[in-house]
Amino acid sequence: MRTRPTLHWTPPADLPPGTTDLRPVVDALRAGRVLVITGAGISTESGIPAYRGAGGSLSRHTPMTYQDFTGSPQARRRYWARSHLGWRTFGRARPNTGHRAVAAFARHGLLSGVITQNVDGLHQAAGSEDVVELHGSLARVRCLDCDAMTSRHDLAVRLEAANAGFAPVAAGINPDGDADLTDEQVAGFRVVPCEDCGGVLKPDVVFFGESVPVQRIERCRGLVHEAGSLLVLGSSLTVMSGLRFVRQAAQADKPVLIVNRDPTRGDALARTRVGLPLGTALTTVADRLGL
Repeated sequence: MRTRPTLHWTPPADLPPGTTDLRPVVDALRAGRVLVITGAGISTESGIPAYRGAGGSLSRHTPMTYQDFTGSPQARRRYWARSHLGWRTFGRARPNTGHRAVAAFARHGLLSGVITQNVDGLHQAAGSEDVVELHGSLARVRCLDCDAMTSRHDLAVRLEAANAGFAPVAAGINPDGDADLTDEQVAGFRVVPCEDCGGVLKPDVVFFGESVPVQRIERCRGLVHEAGSLLVLGSSLTVMSGLRFVRQAAQADKPVLIVNRDPTRGDALARTRVGLPLGTALTTVADRLGL
C-alpha cells in the first residue's frame, strides 16, 4: 500500500500558550544575525490561503503527491487543469506588509538569511534577495525527462492555446496554486509536453511525498549554523522540511522565536510563540525598530 505523506499534526495538551508580547522578537532582531523561515501563513494577507488552521485548504483539499503525479496521466491532467486556472489568480498576488517587513529587516542588516517554504515568489517581489526557496517555485517548470527548465508564463501561453475557452468556476484557490475543480470540469483539459523532448512537465516545486534536494537542505543547515537566532513566521512546522531546522537551532542552543496564530509543531523548542496576525505583528516590530 502506498504511504501518504503526513499532512496533519495534533497539538499535545501541554504545549506552552502563545503570547502577544513582541519584545523578544524585537530584541532578537536588534541583536542581528536572525535567520527567518516563513510558511504559508505569511501569504494569507495576499489572498493565498494557508494549508492549516481555521479555513486552511487541507480541510477541503488533498494536495497532489509526487507519486500520483508521476504515476498517472489522469492525475497530471487534473493537476495541470487545476493549476492552470489557479495560476491566473495566484500569479496576480502581491506582497503584503509581512513580506515587506522581512525585506526591510534584511535591508537594515538584521537578517542572516531568509528561507521560505512558500512557492509564490512574494518575498522576492517585496525586495528580499537571495531567498532560499525550500520547496521551489511555481514560476518555473521542469521537464522530468530532459531536465529542461522553462518559465510558467510560457507554459501558461501554451496551455491557453491548447485549451481555448477553458474557464470553469473554481470553489477556491489553494496554497500550492491550484484551483478546486471537479473531475467533470477537468475531463477535457489538454496537457502539453516538453517542447524540447516531448517529455512530462512538472512545476519546479517539491510535491508532498517528494524529497527536498539534498544540496538545498545542506545550504539551509549552513544558514542555521551561521545564524544567531531563528525566527519562524507563519509556518505550522508540521512537515519535517521546516521542522528539522528548528530542531537544529534548538540543539545548538540558538533562540527560536515563532510568530503564528495557531500552535506549531516547534512550540516546545521555542523561547516564545507570538499568537498574533503576521501583518500586524511584523509592522509593529518594524515600527519599534524605527524602520
